[in-house]
Amino acid sequence: MTQLKLARKGTVSPQIKHVAEKESVQTDFIVRGIAAGEIIIPANINHTNLIPCGIGRGLRTKVNANIGTSSDFCDLNMELRKLQTTIEFGADTVMDLSTGGDISAIRRAIMRASTVPVGTVPIYQAGIEAIENRGAIVNMTVDEIFAVIEEHAKDGVDFMTLHCGVTQASLARLKKQGRTTDIVSRGGAFLIGWMLHNDMENPLYQYYDRLLDLTFQYDFALSLGDGLRPGCLADATDRAQIQELIILGELVERAREAGVQAMVEGPGHLPLDQIAANVQLEKSLCRGAPFYVLGPLVTDVGAGYDHITAAIGGAIAAAAGADFLCYVTPTEHLSLPGIQDVKEGVIASRIAAHAGDIAKGVKGAKEWDEQMSRARKSFDWKTQAELSLDPELSRQIHARIPASGATCSMCGKYCAMAIVEEYLGISAPKC
Repeated sequence: MTQLKLARKGTVSPQIKHVAEKESVQTDFIVRGIAAGEIIIPANINHTNLIPCGIGRGLRTKVNANIGTSSDFCDLNMELRKLQTTIEFGADTVMDLSTGGDISAIRRAIMRASTVPVGTVPIYQAGIEAIENRGAIVNMTVDEIFAVIEEHAKDGVDFMTLHCGVTQASLARLKKQGRTTDIVSRGGAFLIGWMLHNDMENPLYQYYDRLLDLTFQYDFALSLGDGLRPGCLADATDRAQIQELIILGELVERAREAGVQAMVEGPGHLPLDQIAANVQLEKSLCRGAPFYVLGPLVTDVGAGYDHITAAIGGAIAAAAGADFLCYVTPTEHLSLPGIQDVKEGVIASRIAAHAGDIAKGVKGAKEWDEQMSRARKSFDWKTQAELSLDPELSRQIHARIPASGATCSMCGKYCAMAIVEEYLGISAPKC
């Protein structure tokens, strides 16, 4: 029985209990959220070493980290090191987006090593196998697509990005309006190429009930992909994007009716002034389903620093109600990320998520910052490091230029807090 079905019966599953304890909320709050479709717990029945997490309304904003091989570079040990780095620095989930090497073997190794929920994009593997076995992506069959989805489910994948809202109708709107960057979703591009070549409807949309049956059987969560997401600011919030979102809202309702958990993916590239509106649109059109955004990136010119452009957008999105941020690394648009890139991407997105949580009033968010403030007032460098997102880096930077006293070397004897404490007789608060 799925987490959604259990919640509707009022049953507190072990996963629900764990999430409630981790989020410091009552189990009834999680049960009600899942029953309403506003919270999901991605927890495939075959992911046996999983430590579950909850995504959705009233919970801490979660961060996903993408890893995976490419056709140009394939090193399983490197991907496993990336996995451990993402977990070490606080990613809540990871997605294996591998497109090079033995994709099934890589995924299974990641599943065995990961205690956090793992997501995938099955159409990548289906398309690549079609090229290898049939000469082109457009030659893959509907049964082959669903066979790959079931293989991922059997392997224990907890959530899958599936571009069910890319339909012939939404494509027609795209072609009529036109775009600067057309399609930037790789999974969306695979499906669109197949649809146009074969003059057929998207099989993930046409046979959605078949997909729901698989989802129910293994209790993985649907991550309804945004195959028509904007790839630049000029394409943001256009008719094709919104048409797809409307379709995804309808598919969310069908998933809930089938007892299946679903969240919705969103852009992408958005100017600052459109981020809150995009979150509000998703929450309205998709009836409160958890919203999973890529960034969003707030400018197109941040190459090499796109973890920063994404963190800016992510903070605004989280504050506006987005539930799940997909990290962006410094190598976005440029290269496959390395281990340091993965670390920086996770930390940047965690800053964004936490900033959003403070604005939303998520339990414990403001208190974390208050602890840090008290430690700073007390010149308690040990506690400051422990409370930071990267304790080792915090310690290294503090020790880089030795200070002459209790303060840091930035202000030294002219530290504002020290001056005020001395001349106004204000004692440092005790931690």
